[in-house]
Amino acid sequence: MSPDTCGSSLFLALPDDVFAIISLSLSPRDICNLSICCKSLCALVASEKIWLSQCDVVGIAPTRDLVEWREGVISYKALCRFLVRVKPLIGIWVHQNPELGNVVYVMPGFVSVVGCRVIPQELGPLGIEDGPMLWAPVFEIIGDFDGSTTFLLHGREKGCDYFYPGSLESVEGNCNVLLLEVEPRERRNEHKVFHSKSFAHHSDEEISRKACRSNSDLSRSLRVLVQNETRVPFSRLAFGDRRKLLETVTGQVCLKVPDSVSGPLFPRLRENVEDFQKDVMLLLQRRSVLLQMYRIGSDNDCTDLQLSAGMPADPTQLELSDIRKSFDRSTSCSNSLNGDDGQTSGNNRKSIGGYFKASIKQILRKSSSVNGGRAISKCNSSRSENRHAQLHEFLKSGDTIGLTLHASTVKLSSYRAWPNMHDTRFALYKLPMRVPREDQEYAGLWGGTFGWPPGRPTEDKPGKALFFLLLSYEETEGKRLLIATKILEGTHYVLHPNGSAMFIVNIDEPSLDPFPWDSDADSHPLNVKHAFMGEGIANGYGFRYPGSKPGSLFIIQNGLLAFIWKESRAVLTLQRLNLQELLRKGDRVPALPPIANFSYLTKSYSNVFAGFSNTKTFSSSLRQNHI
Repeated sequence: MSPDTCGSSLFLALPDDVFAIISLSLSPRDICNLSICCKSLCALVASEKIWLSQCDVVGIAPTRDLVEWREGVISYKALCRFLVRVKPLIGIWVHQNPELGNVVYVMPGFVSVVGCRVIPQELGPLGIEDGPMLWAPVFEIIGDFDGSTTFLLHGREKGCDYFYPGSLESVEGNCNVLLLEVEPRERRNEHKVFHSKSFAHHSDEEISRKACRSNSDLSRSLRVLVQNETRVPFSRLAFGDRRKLLETVTGQVCLKVPDSVSGPLFPRLRENVEDFQKDVMLLLQRRSVLLQMYRIGSDNDCTDLQLSAGMPADPTQLELSDIRKSFDRSTSCSNSLNGDDGQTSGNNRKSIGGYFKASIKQILRKSSSVNGGRAISKCNSSRSENRHAQLHEFLKSGDTIGLTLHASTVKLSSYRAWPNMHDTRFALYKLPMRVPREDQEYAGLWGGTFGWPPGRPTEDKPGKALFFLLLSYEETEGKRLLIATKILEGTHYVLHPNGSAMFIVNIDEPSLDPFPWDSDADSHPLNVKHAFMGEGIANGYGFRYPGSKPGSLFIIQNGLLAFIWKESRAVLTLQRLNLQELLRKGDRVPALPPIANFSYLTKSYSNVFAGFSNTKTFSSSLRQNHI
């Protein structure tokens, strides 16, 4: 074979459609590596068809949605860059508090992903499929024109909706924790050194001066590297300091939501083509205004504003000097945050004597705050000092500070598919979603209510509490168990702990109990395919440690599951859920204040998300204002 018919020539001779099919076996990284082999291959892999195929492989949105998303970016390659970055975020995220359930589903928007909180609610007479699902926005991550990401936290304060812009930091491929944090940064060097191509026409003095400036830049880079290595992580701060920092930063970066961007966050279903196209146009306009707001840092009408050189490089970053002043004005701030004290402390610690003098002052300051001066309190204070980092040390590691979202992989223990969570971290935890397969066909998200027929209200109780259960499989002591973990409960006051197993059945142990009913809600005859023995949740040793009582799980032919407690004859009926479709035709309600809206850390047993007004008309009014 001649050299002309091998190597890159084979690829160049292929039609674009054929090469696009071949590229499906390659990753985006492989295609990028292929583009640097030679100019001809670089031009070949720049084809829009190839990168559309890659976007399709990522699997976040169907092809017809990707074609519409293309209008918001410069190329399919830029769109693929965005999709690959945000794909690990798609899924169900939860928190332990409140006990009724805290479920945030991250789903595709429009050139974006949207975190939606499902509100604990009762099921109306229309049932799960046709009844509107109540949800509130938590955050958005929008793809910019070049495929970079823009992070916006949602929140509501004093009756007004706000955005809180920040940055999306590292997103690990197998991330299981979303962390809302504050991060200091070094200000970028605004004065660039001009490097000439030749030194022939410059004096020795100029060359020496430029060399000194280059050495200065090099030493500054080394200092930044050392600071990064010694930077205090946000997680090492005391809980009170972390909360105060988040409150301060969100209070200063907030942007009031103008009417031009208060419309839908994602389009409705394609059942009505006209409504769907209207939503797409609204979303395209909304996204353009949002990106302008993000760059300019203004909550005014940004439709006519133009970027200028005099505007800040990154409006999401605050000057640390302003943050220190804000803390100085607060009664709860530490004296070490005061600029004069900090300068004096820094000068004193340059000498050994000054160091000991500062240490003695710090010890005396601590001892004066301890009531009674007991040894036990001193010991606890010392332990706390060693456990947490100092706030002033954290604030020294940068020039600016801003809101960040980290998607990290953390080693977490779990019990029956429910992760053990930290009580004091502003975090959401991802639930592992198993794809149903032949030997685990019931894995996934299910929803339903108590009673039969399923979802049908009665005269004395017009609405039934909606339950979300995550079904997963576990093998223990040679038994294959199907575990139904509660992640949402629509009662007014919680009955079962969040993350508890509503029932556990042994799928290798058939049940001989008969199903009590012969027909469904439409009087159609029932066909029970399988029945398994198990145990369902019951009143045990207090709320936190529920007991269990025997029961049976029935698999019905129309896709329903029904667990029946043998003694009480109570029945919990479930059906598989497509949460993305339910939210697209659901009703949007107002969010909580920003920090609580992301991660509600206060222990609560009631529905803290139900404290809103005009629930039924909020979402529909948003769309009416933009049609």
